[in-house]
Amino acid sequence: EVQLVESGGGLVQAGESLRLSCAASGFTSDDYAIAWFRQAPGNEREGVSSIAASDGTTYYADSVKGRFTISMDNAKNTVYLQMNSLKPEDTAVYYCAARLNDYYYSEIAMAPWSDPEDFASWGQGTQVTVSS
Repeated sequence: EVQLVESGGGLVQAGESLRLSCAASGFTSDDYAIAWFRQAPGNEREGVSSIAASDGTTYYADSVKGRFTISMDNAKNTVYLQMNSLKPEDTAVYYCAARLNDYYYSEIAMAPWSDPEDFASWGQGTQVTVSS
């Protein structure tokens, strides 16, 4: 069973940085991707960034390109989201999620990287609040 546990959220001022961690376990192969999503009150859940375990391919939402960086440790059991130059509009609950059978979704079905419906496993979320 895949398990994901987020940590690292908090309250910061605009312009500051945070690093979120997603401890991941239960995978039986490298055919998966882990993504960060976020959801602010009244908004839909949106994809922030993702990384493929097989080859490290990454994707970013336009709103965070150049400010956020996703990475995975060599053991592939922790995914990080380094968030720099934070803005008040980055305030949300951040979730990490896992998409199994990533090769099928990305190469066969040509599915978008950020469709939450394709992610079967989710963490509990961590709050990020950016004050102006």
